[in-house]
Amino acid sequence: MPERKVLVVEDDDFLLEMYSTKLELEGFKVYNATNGVQGLKVAQREEPDLILLDLNLPEMSGFEVLEQLKNTDNTKNILVVVLTNYSQKDHIDRCLDLGADDYLIKAHFVPSEVISKIKKLLDEKDAQK
Repeated sequence: MPERKVLVVEDDDFLLEMYSTKLELEGFKVYNATNGVQGLKVAQREEPDLILLDLNLPEMSGFEVLEQLKNTDNTKNILVVVLTNYSQKDHIDRCLDLGADDYLIKAHFVPSEVISKIKKLLDEKDAQK
């Protein structure tokens, strides 16, 4: 099975490092970005299997990143899991309308649960191939 690639777009260094390490320990090839513009560039260059995307980012919000990803041919089919502190229903609805595959509120999930969700989404996508 080819190595699965995950891009973590998160401006909090602690969370970025924690998720990157946990994903690497699970056998993923991990790319990091600390702002929206960088996240978009890495996504277009590396075409990861999944993007873990924060909404509150410098330079370009997660909403803008998500919208551009879903409107660009080579990135529109990448799975996107929004991982944020925003729990407002309108934020959730907006992300899902823009094409996010899942919406996780940081405070409600421990990292191992986030990793499990990522694996589940990737397994489902592989099963559809």
